[in-house]
Amino acid sequence: MAQTTLDEKQLKDLFKQAILELFQERKDLLYDVFAEALEDLAIINAIKEGEDDDTVSREEIFQILEGVA
Repeated sequence: MAQTTLDEKQLKDLFKQAILELFQERKDLLYDVFAEALEDLAIINAIKEGEDDDTVSREEIFQILEGVA
């Protein structure tokens, strides 16, 4: 069986081509990665904003959820 050797540049080019083809063929994967990253950032921002707000009792939360408040 014949052996093939690749130098570093050829290997990088092959990886780039493979990744590019993957994202061209499976755009949904790239979309999912970005969507999850954006969701994580939104959650982080909401947590940071919530740290500065006053605390609320459990009863108040349930009143809001039940539409009583």
